[in-house]
Amino acid sequence: MIDVRLAVKDDADAISTVVCDAFTPLREHYTAEAFEVVAVKPDEVLQRFAEGPQWVALIDGEIIGTVSVTVDDGRLYVRSMAVAPRAQGRGVAHKLLEAIDKYAAETDFERIFLYTTYFTPGARELYGKHGYAWVRDTPAEEWYGVPGLEMDKRIERTRQNVAGS
Repeated sequence: MIDVRLAVKDDADAISTVVCDAFTPLREHYTAEAFEVVAVKPDEVLQRFAEGPQWVALIDGEIIGTVSVTVDDGRLYVRSMAVAPRAQGRGVAHKLLEAIDKYAAETDFERIFLYTTYFTPGARELYGKHGYAWVRDTPAEEWYGVPGLEMDKRIERTRQNVAGS
């Protein structure tokens, strides 16, 4: 059973470990500078609590996945989606994206976006299943020498949110 909850500051070390474990197999595709940005250290995770919510996914009480959201350019921005390699393929990322959707539906934002890479196995397909669509290819010069793509979607409102508007 996969449980998803909001992260707390005591989760920072585990979040950092999950992110680093998830992205280390792809390290050869990143520039050194880009990998340093992707492989967040616990102190960076702690700083992000002031920038927006973070979630963790757990199996049997162990943190095996994470994702966070912040605001960038007037839209919600999904970052640091990661699932520990030993837990990949079990639906963890889907549960994390569902948590983001629930959160986003209660905000006043119209759109939510993310960046990913073509070399991250299954990423574009995963996000596509959750309603994200390709916006543009991002050139290497834009993000630490690593090309990628931007995806976004319109935020779906909950009935309560719509009624309360």
